[in-house]
Amino acid sequence: MSAATLDTSTLPPGPSGPRPLTVARFLLQPETFIPECRERYGPLFTIRLSAERTVVVCGDPAVAKEVFTGDPALLHAGAGNVVLKPLLGPRSVLLLDGPEHLRQRRLMLPSFHGERMRGYGERMRAIAEQHVARWPVGEPFAVHRSMQAITLEVILRVVFGVEEPARIAQLSAPLRALLDSTSQPRRLLALQFTSSQGARPRTPWGRVRRLLAPCDRMVYEEIAARRAEAADGSPPRDDILSLLLEARDEDGAPMTDRELRDELMTLLLAGHETTATALAWTLERVTRHPDVLARLREEAAAGDGAGDAYLDAVIKETLRLRPVVPAVVRRLQAPLTFGGWDLPAGVNIAPNIWLIHRDPQLYPEPEAFRPERFLDRTPGTYEWIPFGGGIRRCLGASFALYEMRVVLQTILARAALERTDAAPERVTRRFVTFTPADGGVVRVGSTS
Repeated sequence: MSAATLDTSTLPPGPSGPRPLTVARFLLQPETFIPECRERYGPLFTIRLSAERTVVVCGDPAVAKEVFTGDPALLHAGAGNVVLKPLLGPRSVLLLDGPEHLRQRRLMLPSFHGERMRGYGERMRAIAEQHVARWPVGEPFAVHRSMQAITLEVILRVVFGVEEPARIAQLSAPLRALLDSTSQPRRLLALQFTSSQGARPRTPWGRVRRLLAPCDRMVYEEIAARRAEAADGSPPRDDILSLLLEARDEDGAPMTDRELRDELMTLLLAGHETTATALAWTLERVTRHPDVLARLREEAAAGDGAGDAYLDAVIKETLRLRPVVPAVVRRLQAPLTFGGWDLPAGVNIAPNIWLIHRDPQLYPEPEAFRPERFLDRTPGTYEWIPFGGGIRRCLGASFALYEMRVVLQTILARAALERTDAAPERVTRRFVTFTPADGGVVRVGSTS
């Protein structure tokens, strides 16, 4: 349904000021703007981001459950994620709906099987050790860039099977440039207010496409090289690209090069950036809470795995309080009712993770950083949702949580993190992720 025919008369209330101001606050002041709207308009409110994109934001966990368990034929996640299409491509599992989505998900799911995933642990640990060894001692530094380097190398080694340091550096540079291009506030606004369709070279989206081109070339080079290895009868590999090349759907058809490109770009851009940001937030949080840091160090020093439960609780509490992706989106394919509001086809409904994770009925003292709350009780399926929910829950959720545990265990064992009295870092947006505004500043003390 086009924006011109979308009936908005039955939508919940929301900001009614100039659209550019609403969009600017939504993009640049997310941690204050969204809670202010919740306070003023209630648990469901409407934000009009553009003539083509009207979003009903949902901060009610009961309504979020209805969205996650609703008919996927009527609630399209792919259509809701259309903002990602210029980067990930139309065949990304995040952009597909219906039978195409199910086919692609089934092809990818075996690559993230638990036993296979745990087989990557030693590589993750070795990568983290190499990067942590280069951290400065005795001076504050922003850890987010180092976390990006660790998680990107994990992706390149584990997903692509690239082992040569020179090739890893060659592949990393264009990806970092692409991600950095979407992190500056002025560029974020420019991308929001311009169309990606038919973008000319000097336009905001034209610049993104120019940065995307070398990333595309490298992905297709790796696909071609791996196909050539298979044709030559080379020994099988255990990386995810090799598994995806071998995958077949119910009709016996493999993934095309275009499908592989879009899924690999999804893993590269969505997978490594989100995990890096979650790691940076975790380190930012624990160094500002000396009691949490002390308990982590004590249990890590025990060296018998006793600290895993508390470390897992720290990770969960970080993802509760600082979810990397603040919301998930579904586009209605037919009129539906949520929270007492009759929503027309064409509107987007977005369960807001940031708001749901701050519901005081679910989490007493919701702004407090208290990992113990995850030792005391297990939240309901739709109460802790940093990876979304339902049949569209993030495919790489278990991989990301496992990687976070391994990397944090390595950091605690190899670096003497010090407490800091710095104020909590505010949130800033890097395209669709919420990141620490100062990069997650930490300090490492001397171990001598």
